[in-house]
Amino acid sequence: MSEYMDFARVYDLLTREIDYDARGRYFDEVIRRHGGFRGILLDLGCGTGKLSEVMSSIGYDVIGVDNSPSMLMAAFDRRAETGSDITYLCQDMTRLDLFGTVDVVLSALDSFNHLTRYEDLCKAIKKAAFFLHPDGVVVFDMNTVYKHRQVLASNTFVYDMDEVYCVWQNTLKEDDLVQMDLDFFVPGEDGFYDRMEDSFAERAYSHEQILEALHKAGLRLEAVYHEDSFEEPRPDSQRLIYVARLDPDRKDIFRQSAPKDDRI
Repeated sequence: MSEYMDFARVYDLLTREIDYDARGRYFDEVIRRHGGFRGILLDLGCGTGKLSEVMSSIGYDVIGVDNSPSMLMAAFDRRAETGSDITYLCQDMTRLDLFGTVDVVLSALDSFNHLTRYEDLCKAIKKAAFFLHPDGVVVFDMNTVYKHRQVLASNTFVYDMDEVYCVWQNTLKEDDLVQMDLDFFVPGEDGFYDRMEDSFAERAYSHEQILEALHKAGLRLEAVYHEDSFEEPRPDSQRLIYVARLDPDRKDIFRQSAPKDDRI
């Protein structure tokens, strides 16, 4: 997976249409509807920290994890501006290593889709389950197979903004993997444009594959929702929200293997 060295510089510009406050309130409601509470929250794949900041403002003790140093640099800058006490860690989510358990695992903005090998998706979910308190909740979103085949596909998108001009070229490959190649043109102080580029990929996984990954991790599916709602999934859903908890029949196994500290 790319470390998004150039992409991090313009990521917030390209995602500024996302209402992070609304998404944070939605995730908070999902968490509480499914028995969770405002305790320690792991934001897995936190990027530049926008959602981490929202969850912190709502009342969670947030730990943000991302494997991109440049993304985390932006998150550190944001933390300095807001004065929040979020802890940020530079880690690969397939090799997650915390000091204790967390009450909520949240992974948003298709972070799990960036794990393009199914075994890595299984590893990441298993790691998240390992550090989840026995009464905790896992919430994550994923872009669907429909979106990869019908929306992203082999299409080209152009973003023309004052701060950046971006050409986003997709190539749909086998097994619902979309290769994404981006060219950015950012105006410089000298009046000329600086050109940057980045490449990465996302893979869509079937509902059955996701269920299998949850089962392997000792998690039980609680609910699946359509695109930031509490509605049932649709054939044309572009994003699904998954909610899971530790399987009651397997909690004892995880209590024996979980970190010694009950809380971070």
